[in-house]
Amino acid sequence: MITVLIADDQPMIRSGFKLILEAQGDIDVVAEANDGLQAVNLAERLKPDVVLMDIRMPQMDGIEATRQINSAKVLILTTFDLDEYVVSALAAGASGFLLKDSTAAELVGAVRSIAKGDAALSPSVTKTILNLVRERPAFRYEPPAEVEDLSKRELEVLKCLAQGWSNQEIGEHLYLSEATVKTYISRILFKLKLRDRVQAVVYAFRYGLDSD
Repeated sequence: MITVLIADDQPMIRSGFKLILEAQGDIDVVAEANDGLQAVNLAERLKPDVVLMDIRMPQMDGIEATRQINSAKVLILTTFDLDEYVVSALAAGASGFLLKDSTAAELVGAVRSIAKGDAALSPSVTKTILNLVRERPAFRYEPPAEVEDLSKRELEVLKCLAQGWSNQEIGEHLYLSEATVKTYISRILFKLKLRDRVQAVVYAFRYGLDSD
């Protein structure tokens, strides 16, 4: 059973998400929070698998709450009206993004993906981040020394991740099996000391490794 905490200051949104998730049979919404501070406290006490986190909430916003939560994976809820929040939330440790007008299937799929250790980062989200970083050079930094530890193929896979491609798409582009792609991604995360592919995308953008 996947346990979920929903953090949003709008009761109707929380109720809607809860109905969708609990109808699946393998997902249990263990608590609801109406602000970021409550979300942090409930996550620490209940230790859910996934926290659905709104960005703009009273008491404490979703970005700071995400930064403080270490016991659960965080799926950010966003309307994309403030794009700079996307990069900030990823840097704070979010494992993915979900548009508030997403379909029920997309919501369930995102929760399940994050619960099993994958990331939920759609190509549209990746494009938003890419455009923001390219428009704002201040987000760019010189690559750290550990980048030199990446092989040529690992660097190619990292660049593909930065485009928001799935393992299948990366495999087709680089003529690799999905199993081999997974192996390369695991090596990249280990060498760069990153938690998941979302952090890898942010890393690639931050250090200018998203393109040739």
